[in-house]
Amino acid sequence: MLLRGTILQTLTSTVLRLRTTTSSSLPQIVAVSAQPQSQKNYSISDKDLQSRGFILRRTPDDLNLDHLNKVFVAVGFPKRDTDKIRIALDNTDALLWIEYEKTQRPVAFARATGDGVFNSIIWDVVVDPSFQGIGLGKAVVERLVEELLEKGITNIALYSESRVLGFYKPMGFVADPDGIRGMVYSRKNKKK
Repeated sequence: MLLRGTILQTLTSTVLRLRTTTSSSLPQIVAVSAQPQSQKNYSISDKDLQSRGFILRRTPDDLNLDHLNKVFVAVGFPKRDTDKIRIALDNTDALLWIEYEKTQRPVAFARATGDGVFNSIIWDVVVDPSFQGIGLGKAVVERLVEELLEKGITNIALYSESRVLGFYKPMGFVADPDGIRGMVYSRKNKKK
């Protein structure tokens, strides 16, 4: 099922410098800064992930494609040719994966492709079944969406099986918004 949403976010990264005087009449500069709001809203912080032995990665460097393929297969995806996975990664605009430090293997993964300006589609959201239920899937999707928003991309879509729609809804995704129906090319249904 296609999920789509226009996600709008206001980033407040303002630095305000105030000149004040103390009792000694010497001017002081006070800096106040606000972080992008989305960083505060992660369901699991970077620090918490790290303390639990997880490493966030944003490039395919050090990603063992055979290990990633095992995660794909473990969640029900078909086994993929690793050369084709490499090509897919080379054509990916943004990706995020989580490595479990003890095994040095990927345990969560998601990537996005698009036009780089207006639209993006999130693909291949997977979490190793041994690590499901602890927030890793949400961690990769939240951060991937944030990266896309920071690039100015606000029309973000993904494909999902019906059984996991509830996973994506709290993160701002809705099924068939505004009556939009996704379509997929299928050779099976092609009329001769």
